Amino acid sequence: MKLKELLLAKPRGFCAGVDRAIDVVHMALELFQPPVYVRREIVHNKHVIQSLAAKGAVFVDEIDQVPAGAVVIFSAHGVSPAVRARAEAKHLRVIDATCPLVTKVHTEAVRFAREGRSIVLVGHAGHDEIVGTMGEAPEHTQLVGSVEEAEKVQVSDPDRVAITTQTTLGVDDTREIIGVLRRRFPKLVSPSSDDICYATQNRQWAVKLLAKETEVILVLGSDNSSNSKRLREVAEMSGARAYLIEDASKIDPAWLEKVQCVGITAGASAPEHLVQDVVAYFKGLGVEQVEEIEPVEERVTFNPPPELARAMAKRGFGTG
Repeated sequence: MKLKELLLAKPRGFCAGVDRAIDVVHMALELFQPPVYVRREIVHNKHVIQSLAAKGAVFVDEIDQVPAGAVVIFSAHGVSPAVRARAEAKHLRVIDATCPLVTKVHTEAVRFAREGRSIVLVGHAGHDEIVGTMGEAPEHTQLVGSVEEAEKVQVSDPDRVAITTQTTLGVDDTREIIGVLRRRFPKLVSPSSDDICYATQNRQWAVKLLAKETEVILVLGSDNSSNSKRLREVAEMSGARAYLIEDASKIDPAWLEKVQCVGITAGASAPEHLVQDVVAYFKGLGVEQVEEIEPVEERVTFNPPPELARAMAKRGFGTG
């Protein structure tokens, strides 16, 4: 039995928020010249980080590591008010590359807290996005990461509970957790629109379709990328064997034994060239048939942060 076909999920790879965040770093480097400091990984992909570091971006864990008065970029995952306050105290020139969809979740948390509600935040402990969101209203917010935790969470007033979620969660798992919370708190208030971002949902939808046609699915993405790990989980729950890999060099030939069709996708922070490297790997094995499965077309784009757009306009730089 010989491997005959590759199926590529589409959409895959960079979402609008990741595109914007990476563009922000490139524009800042052009405008201000290196070094430009970035708090945490701008997006969760090692190849992207290495590429930007080579061009002069300096990645730091905390604001304390940034020299006073320097340019600092906040990552796509967002930051807490405490981080913003530290940046202001050091007189840093802040460029905020937080994904607008993450900013939406922060805004919801602030609103729910002002309304005096207990906030149940669904997400993964320690993820940069979760740390930032919880920092908006820590005294009002509790983190829930599983159905079991949803069954146990306690609030001061069961009639005044609100829910927000991390943007990169698994759609099916999150639906189950929210179902438990709605049963326990019938007056649960939720955002007017879904917190799980369009790109996360679209990529998971495409992977479900891919799993119906393939035996093995390779997900391009870093191990600290939440949405990439969810893609692997969705593929497995949909019946395929799935592996999360950094790049083509991580493919184990043993995975391909007796396999005729392989599916390929990429997390929202994985660049397309990694996918094409994997395609080239399989073409090197003699695979000639490569097709895409595209259940939905993405046309979403986000404008640059206003502080960066103003600075570039002032200096006569284009923002395209």
